[in-house]
Amino acid sequence: MVLFGLIAATIADLALAVLLIAVSGFLFGSGPESGHYGAWWLALFIAFLVFCVVAPIIGFMMRSRENGGAGFLVACSPLVIAVIASMIPPPY
Repeated sequence: MVLFGLIAATIADLALAVLLIAVSGFLFGSGPESGHYGAWWLALFIAFLVFCVVAPIIGFMMRSRENGGAGFLVACSPLVIAVIASMIPPPY
């Protein structure tokens, strides 16, 4: 059961990473429709993008060491953080 949850969380995390890459031009680009976010937001964005890829790997590693429940929580944490981050108003 934990394996199915980890696989589903991995698919969702990778889909979130693809979405982040797809909208990065609208956030950090130089065009007129860009959000013109600063370097601090770019660093947070890259860190979160890396976390979306690394969290499922850590989850599967924890499952292999007989701690599957905590691994599932780690794999789902980027999704929870994304929901919380979507509630933050834009900085302009």
